[in-house]
Amino acid sequence: MLRAGTEKEMLNEFSPIKGAKKKRKRVGRGAGSLGKTSGRGHKGQGSRSGKGVSRWFEGGQTPLKMRSPKRGFTNIFRKHYEIVNLKDLERFADSEPVTVQTLIEAGIVSGKKPVKLLSTGQVAAALSITVNACSKAAEHKVNEAGGKVEIV
Repeated sequence: MLRAGTEKEMLNEFSPIKGAKKKRKRVGRGAGSLGKTSGRGHKGQGSRSGKGVSRWFEGGQTPLKMRSPKRGFTNIFRKHYEIVNLKDLERFADSEPVTVQTLIEAGIVSGKKPVKLLSTGQVAAALSITVNACSKAAEHKVNEAGGKVEIV
């Protein structure tokens, strides 16, 4: 940026605008400029290296997260399923059986959890499906299309 009043300036003559550059604070360099304790005071947590507390520390009082009431619980016996909808099974032909292994090979499920069949979508082909769990609505739709569902 050219300064006002000059027509042409060389690059080596440019300088930053006044106030753009700030000198760093030199601590611990003598008594006149934050010397000795370097502005940290005497002793205590604030004077140590690596000082400070976490953002959520409340000075030793019971934190808000622990004071607030808790609701509900986590059922540790809950079964977690990978979900397969009927609309995901459109790519399979009438004759080929649909098992957990064929679903893994098709990339529909990862195979890390048991597979559950749900009824979203329609099934046109008469499929023979073998899964770990199935909703009643999904089983009804497959049976209406002439297929069957087997739970292992």
